Amino acid sequence: MDKKKSARSLSEHLSLPPPPSHAVAVAINGKKKSKYVSFWALEKFIPEGFSDFKLIYVRPPVTYIPTPMGNAVSIWNSNDTLRPYKKMFERRKVRVEILVLESHDPVAAIAEEIAGTRVTKLVIGMSLRGFFTRKIDMSSMIATAVPRFCTVYVVSKGKLASVRPSDSDASGTIRFERMERDSSTSDSIDSPNPIIYLVFFSFISEAQSRVSNISTASKHSEMSSSATVQMDMMSSCETDQQLEVSTCRAMQTEERKSNTSNESFSASFASKWRDHEDWRSIRSSSSSNNHEIANMEWGVVVPENYSRVSSDQGSNMSDGLLSFNSMTDNNKANLTFEIEKLRAELKHVQEMYAMAETKTVDASQKLTELNQRKYEDSQKFTELKEKEKVANDTSSKEKQSYEETMKVKELMMKEALRRREAEIKAERDAKEKDKLQASLVSLGIQYQHYSWEEIAAATSDFSEDLKIGMGAYGTVYKCNLHHTAGAVKVLHAGETQLSKQFDQELEILSKIRHPHLVLLLGACPERGCLVYEYMDNGSLYDRLMQVNDIPAIPWFERFRIALEIASALVFLHKSKPRPIIHRDLKPGNILLDHNFVSKLGDVGLSTMINQDDAASKLTVLKKTNPVGTLCYIDPEYQRTGIISPKSDVYSLGIVILQLITAKSPIGITHKVEESIGNDAEFMALLDVKAGTWPISETRELAALGLWCTELRRRDRPDLKDLIIPALERLWKVVDEAQNSVGRTPSGPPSHFICPLLKGVMNEPCVAADGYTYDREAIQDWLRENDTSPVTNLPLPNKNLLANYNLYSAIMEWKSNKQ
Repeated sequence: MDKKKSARSLSEHLSLPPPPSHAVAVAINGKKKSKYVSFWALEKFIPEGFSDFKLIYVRPPVTYIPTPMGNAVSIWNSNDTLRPYKKMFERRKVRVEILVLESHDPVAAIAEEIAGTRVTKLVIGMSLRGFFTRKIDMSSMIATAVPRFCTVYVVSKGKLASVRPSDSDASGTIRFERMERDSSTSDSIDSPNPIIYLVFFSFISEAQSRVSNISTASKHSEMSSSATVQMDMMSSCETDQQLEVSTCRAMQTEERKSNTSNESFSASFASKWRDHEDWRSIRSSSSSNNHEIANMEWGVVVPENYSRVSSDQGSNMSDGLLSFNSMTDNNKANLTFEIEKLRAELKHVQEMYAMAETKTVDASQKLTELNQRKYEDSQKFTELKEKEKVANDTSSKEKQSYEETMKVKELMMKEALRRREAEIKAERDAKEKDKLQASLVSLGIQYQHYSWEEIAAATSDFSEDLKIGMGAYGTVYKCNLHHTAGAVKVLHAGETQLSKQFDQELEILSKIRHPHLVLLLGACPERGCLVYEYMDNGSLYDRLMQVNDIPAIPWFERFRIALEIASALVFLHKSKPRPIIHRDLKPGNILLDHNFVSKLGDVGLSTMINQDDAASKLTVLKKTNPVGTLCYIDPEYQRTGIISPKSDVYSLGIVILQLITAKSPIGITHKVEESIGNDAEFMALLDVKAGTWPISETRELAALGLWCTELRRRDRPDLKDLIIPALERLWKVVDEAQNSVGRTPSGPPSHFICPLLKGVMNEPCVAADGYTYDREAIQDWLRENDTSPVTNLPLPNKNLLANYNLYSAIMEWKSNKQ
């Protein structure tokens, strides 16, 4: 009767599992990482012939949570969450089944589903493990809990991170799956330890009963067979050091009671056991009746708390094992199978215990976080109550002041209406004033009008031999108009912007006069031609870079040129009624006459700034589109589009640095700044072709140039109050130093030169046009002409006034020269 019960129990444990499923399971959590997992699974298994997929999605049973305001917020929406994944699989034309599981334990839920459906391939995402928290990551827990017949693929960022391969025989997990399905029915993870211990003790009791039944039924078995099985138990104890100590001792005691003939057989059998890494080799040597059982694979790891089993149960089990000698071969095989099953069950209990312990720690941490969050919410609620009280007080105060504000608003509206009427009247008066001012300015524009035929004849029909240069806006030719040498700039045709530039340059140059501004002789507005005085020595750029091997300018002349250009800029910035900003100051726009007197030209890009008398002491600013030449443009003007007189100061600083180094403007400030503190490096940076530079004055001039090139407008020096006085002092020091060593002057000052003779005047006198000429030369001119030799405008009279101050200066210069 007992044998029938034992067979019936064995058949229940060995009930055939459902056939393996050919579908691929993909575990997702609805986050972005799940899309990479799904995509990898499709790319991996579709080419291998898999067309059935299962999407496993685990969610907690709670679908709504209360908020502090009393509302219920939904935290799950499975249809919306899983719809993109379903479409992804349907687009690949494969069958997909969506399984939505409700459980507080995703690991147990997924393991139970895999065990029930017999899926052999599972794809999961890789979860990160915190270095300091030392928590077991979810992917490792799932890979551990899933039955061994299933291969687990762990995917990270669309790539395979790791693989937990399956065992070759999937039947070894029958008991494991059944235990896991029984254990996964628990709804709470807060206190798993008591259940695990009860299950563990039930395993020990079951083993005791099975051993007792088998030992009772086999009292008359042969001693040799019992010795063999006892040696099995002994070798099992040696290979598995974590089995319970009392069991091993009982087995060893029984071994000593056996006869000596069986000891030799047991020793050889134990040696055979040690030569194999697992128990499958010894099981393969069993009888053919146990062939099906021998093919089953069970892995056992005894939990660390196994010693907690009561001593009574341990002694009872030992007593049952002592009767093992009297068993038959068939019963010994059954007992071996029972022990292996117990080992598998103990291994599963250990895994469940470790998993439950980990979950308990996680749950306690979550509870701590929830308590902390609850405390923070209570603090926020208290703060909100206080703020609400303050807001109520403020609201009552504002309500009281509302009526007063309405009264003030009515008064302000009346005041705004009166101001608006005053502004309209002021705008009307301003427009009338601008019209009058424009009419007055237009009357002040005076220049000699040349016809196109006169300009063509003066340039020999714009001969290439008379071409001086060509720029982005026009071509310059040398000409001779009315016995006066000049330079004609012909702007390119068909350019609207150039037409505006032509009108602006004509307007500026026709109204202003300065010794260091290029003189406008006339114009041909119909063809866009401007006629300037001719500058014999070309541009400052040609001299610095020695284009066509022309001689370099001496160093002392460069101090003077810096002063002359600065004085011309001051004149433009202080012009009335509106200041003028050049915006394109560079060596190419600085021209030199036959005495190397510098004059500033190309004011076509200049702009005028409206400035009232009341704001004459304030900073002058105007917003325009950035124009000019790269490396000379003010960085702040280039960034913001706001122009000011200090934008020309930045360009002047670059020109000063080029005067002393004769180098390209690219990176020149950095080079000078790096070498100015070292005399050897600084002297090596200077233009050696200009002569021997005075180190002290040159360093001071370089420091002034660096000051002018500060990136921020407010950090640059004022042109009139700081730059001009510094340049005048340097020029005087340099001039006196040159005179003390007997320097031969390179030429007379520009104001000593007669515009007609192009030489030093013997008897200077001022004509009605305001220019100073040599008396004999102007008298010869006036006998044949009634116009000014410089401006070609009609002279109001032919009176001449002697310039005694200039005469004395010329005589002193001549005496010093001798």
